[in-house]
Amino acid sequence: MRDWLSHRVVSSPDGTALVRAEDGEAWSYTDLDRLVAETAGRLVAHGLGEGDRVGVLTPPYVGTVGLVHATMRIGATFVPLGEELTAREIAARIDRTDLDAVVCAEPTESTATAAVSEIEGVPVYSVDDPADADVTGIHDVDPASLDPPEWSFEDPLCVLFTSGTTGEPKPVPLTAGNVYSSAVASAFRLGVEADDRWLVSLSLHHMGGLAPVYRSVLYGTTLVLREGFDAGGTADDIDAYDVTGVSLVPTMLRRMLNRRGTLSDSLRVVLLGGAPAPAELLERCRDYSIPVYPTYGMTEAASQITTATPRQTRDRIGTVGKPLFGTDVTVVDGGDPVDPGETGEIVVSGPTITPGYLVEDGGDPDAVDGAGASTADAVEGGDASSTGSVGVNGIETADLDRSDFGPYGLRTGDVGRFDEDGYLHVLNRVDDRIISGGENVEPGEVADVLREYDDVDDVAVVGLDDEVWGERVAALVAVGDQFRSAAADPAVDDAVPEIDPSVTDGEADGADGGDAESEAAMSATGAGSVGPAPIDEAAFVEFARERLARFKIPKTIAYTAELPRTVSGTVDREATRALLREHGADPRGNPDLETAGFEPADPAEPPAESDAAGNESDAAEPDSDDRPAGGGEADDAAGGANDAGALEGGTVGDGEPSSDATEGDEVAAGSEGVTRRDAEVGGDEDGDVETSGDEDGDVETSGDEDGDARAGADGERSDADAVDDA
Repeated sequence: MRDWLSHRVVSSPDGTALVRAEDGEAWSYTDLDRLVAETAGRLVAHGLGEGDRVGVLTPPYVGTVGLVHATMRIGATFVPLGEELTAREIAARIDRTDLDAVVCAEPTESTATAAVSEIEGVPVYSVDDPADADVTGIHDVDPASLDPPEWSFEDPLCVLFTSGTTGEPKPVPLTAGNVYSSAVASAFRLGVEADDRWLVSLSLHHMGGLAPVYRSVLYGTTLVLREGFDAGGTADDIDAYDVTGVSLVPTMLRRMLNRRGTLSDSLRVVLLGGAPAPAELLERCRDYSIPVYPTYGMTEAASQITTATPRQTRDRIGTVGKPLFGTDVTVVDGGDPVDPGETGEIVVSGPTITPGYLVEDGGDPDAVDGAGASTADAVEGGDASSTGSVGVNGIETADLDRSDFGPYGLRTGDVGRFDEDGYLHVLNRVDDRIISGGENVEPGEVADVLREYDDVDDVAVVGLDDEVWGERVAALVAVGDQFRSAAADPAVDDAVPEIDPSVTDGEADGADGGDAESEAAMSATGAGSVGPAPIDEAAFVEFARERLARFKIPKTIAYTAELPRTVSGTVDREATRALLREHGADPRGNPDLETAGFEPADPAEPPAESDAAGNESDAAEPDSDDRPAGGGEADDAAGGANDAGALEGGTVGDGEPSSDATEGDEVAAGSEGVTRRDAEVGGDEDGDVETSGDEDGDVETSGDEDGDARAGADGERSDADAVDDA
């Protein structure tokens, strides 16, 4: 088939394709097709075409939606680049995916040019008037004629990045078949109605924001586009535009309820993913008849893997439901499937699963044995480590790393269990990945950047439990003699408490990145003084902000002479967490640390009263921990951008079961003391969109409680009845 929009415009020319939330301007499918045809023609005139990879670094504009469909129309692969990332991070992604061009906008032009400055042969185009002489305006040429190529389900439609267990983000190619199959399976579970409107306030470089763009065209429904998230504004847009579906992470939903108390009764689906949904939040939604569908998904699965309906959520608190149609989920331990009730690693397979990860040019060929397997073979299974080839019909091929695949499919790195009735419960990560507000953060990547600072000797980065974000990024920074000098100041010694050397609570063998031998030889700190930051913390935070996305910057920082270590010499993560819990602090309480990004909030609305669960309006408490970096609804947009990663990043638990240290624990080389401070974090996540059907006769489906599809008449609601029962 050709690009999906070219088929949709034939069947639904007058249907509303897109509404811009900021001003209500609407585009019919004919209007959108005209925009896409012009954009595609200009891309071709600039030399881009079939088989190319086009990186897109633009805000969530209407024009960005046009670029999604325009790349498909010319047979190119869409590669979204996160606008919240630094030039350094974007450069790594450009290099890793071997892009043929980068398209930016006025707000992102400087970042784009900085990112490509050391990469040869990657032109930069802007959808706006360029300010840099090295940037070419997309509109500088007239559209060229083109003959849209035919697409196979094996052709790579897009490449998105997700964090890998080694700390390096992995490029994930998703084929047209992956995205199409995901849209079909989601429609079966959530239902689709002709008048559905799906609101997107998540970044389009996450699957939670991008999936609705593709799905709305497949379904023939309407996409409502916000240029960023803020709690009150997003809730108001749902009401103003009769939105029926929205993808959110728990942090976003909580903030919306704190602002508005409840959400519009136009909603049919609130797809909630990217992080565990707290029981009190689900109960709050049930009390207000908000139709919440907790979901578990990941980029590699083109979004949803399992999804629970409101009724299932009521009966089984904590479940993320059953697998979607066509997706097989197996829980394995030691490579073998386990019985219901037993825990193990979650492994997934099916038509929505990526054929593999793109292999970096010049990578180790031994990491991907078995070259020559086709993409079809890769999707079906095959060796635990093999390569394949993405693309037919002239699309450029690329080797695939399938080392994370086994006989039962893709190993997710998440730990979970099925109950006796086949409902999945996701518990935590296999490794020590931090999930903050639905966004994946790799501790090794953060530590490597912080170690580059001149005054820092070493760094240990871990995740700490956080009631709002799930986990927050925390760093224990070793600064050697500088700390000893600060701690030796008599004025400091007299003003601060001693450190309790017995504070070493943690968890069982390696459960959150802890070392397996730590239980036998838990290290602790020696008694010492807590003093002020021994380095210029404002400069340190600014250093991190220039090199890391906001959500990766540690929210909690403590300083020590040296890191606590086990008897084997490795960093004791459990002792590190204990020190950070006890002595870490939040710099938002220090008005001098504006470089951390925490400006005072400007509550534009009266604070909402506390609900029965004790949740208070975030407008009333601008400095509380449930706010992202920044304040007010304007700054909520930045948090929402991070919240996008969420829905596809894998829903994981807090991952910090504690096992208190006992007397007699052996003490290895420990830190001599700890001082505290804290930096910033932003939240983030992902999801899906669900819609389909139109008045021109396309099939509508509604999902029943078991996830099976059933025919629905025009105007019927699929699972709304389940909300009443919830």
